[in-house]
Amino acid sequence: MRAIDVMSAPVYVVAPGDNVAYARRLMLKHRVSRLPVMEGDELKGILTKKDIAYRLRQTEPMWRRRPIDRIPVSILMAQGVITVAPETSVRTIAATMLDRDISGLPVVEEGKVVGIVTKRDVMRSAHVGGLSARVDETMEDAATVNRYHSLDHVIDTIKGKNDKLIVVNDNGSLAGIITESNLAFYEYQDERTNLPRRDVTHLRKEEPAGQKRFRYVVEVSAVAEDIMSRPVVTIRPDASLQDAVGLMLENGINSLVVTEGDDMRGMLKRDDIIKEVAK
Repeated sequence: MRAIDVMSAPVYVVAPGDNVAYARRLMLKHRVSRLPVMEGDELKGILTKKDIAYRLRQTEPMWRRRPIDRIPVSILMAQGVITVAPETSVRTIAATMLDRDISGLPVVEEGKVVGIVTKRDVMRSAHVGGLSARVDETMEDAATVNRYHSLDHVIDTIKGKNDKLIVVNDNGSLAGIITESNLAFYEYQDERTNLPRRDVTHLRKEEPAGQKRFRYVVEVSAVAEDIMSRPVVTIRPDASLQDAVGLMLENGINSLVVTEGDDMRGMLKRDDIIKEVAK
């Protein structure tokens, strides 16, 4: 299969001078995670939900200077966009996505953007339909945060691991999941910074072996439980990758928490499946 066989079209685009708030609304409206940045017919860059999500730290100077509706796309967009031709094979596209850590490749023909191939498009391809492995042969260990961890901590963790995060309760049970979409599309509340703020009381140990006491934290940014998605879609470790792909596409998600009874065994991500396609 080739790019032209699986690509999405038409392509939703923004201009360098459009603001980030408009781009975010466009992503939400059309359920896309990236927007080519066009100046006329010229491809100038690409803006992804990751570009928006990772800038939301409470200490990020940009958000203190200007609200999201006054920041132009040109500041956040990535330049030097990698593109593919209509005849590029899906296997080559999958390998490029993994090698360059990107999730969408504009398809360019005679200098014009005619479509875009995303990881979701790859997941729908016939290559994925031929996979026969099980979930436990492909899944990874999962990164976790507590439901009361701050927005800054969540962003630092998800960025450092380039991963999704499982949110757990104090007893270690599954509470929710946080992805880049949760961060990029969260509804901001604070008038000055456009970032949510709240008072939080949560349970912490003052010493490693000490008694647990409630600790009061004043005016932290949103915490993990405000951002996470729930309920979490799970799958058993002995399920097939075909079942996993079906669940991801049916629910419009990119990862599944792997559970066996009440135990969390790991996480199966879309990239784990695309690695199989790229082999």
